[in-house]
Amino acid sequence: MNALGIIEVSGMVAAYEAIDAMVKAADVTVLTWEKKLGGRLVSIVVQGDISSVHAAIQHGEAIANGITKTVATACINNPHDEVLRMINESASKYAFTK
Repeated sequence: MNALGIIEVSGMVAAYEAIDAMVKAADVTVLTWEKKLGGRLVSIVVQGDISSVHAAIQHGEAIANGITKTVATACINNPHDEVLRMINESASKYAFTK
């Protein structure tokens, strides 16, 4: 993994649409998501190579903005181990099965 991408959107519907758009637009993997305020604020974290993460975040933001408001986005190239530790702790709360 070379990069992390984070997108924060208002609402669960926008979150699902953003996730779908991101994984279809680029070669990224969803690591975790955090729902706050009963799902009214959702942060989604993806990983992949730098260009894929940037493309996924841009595409996810565009799709989410068609539904509601994107609150924030970030791309972290070569994240520090402490950031990865925090993301892994969040991901351990959710069991993504394939």
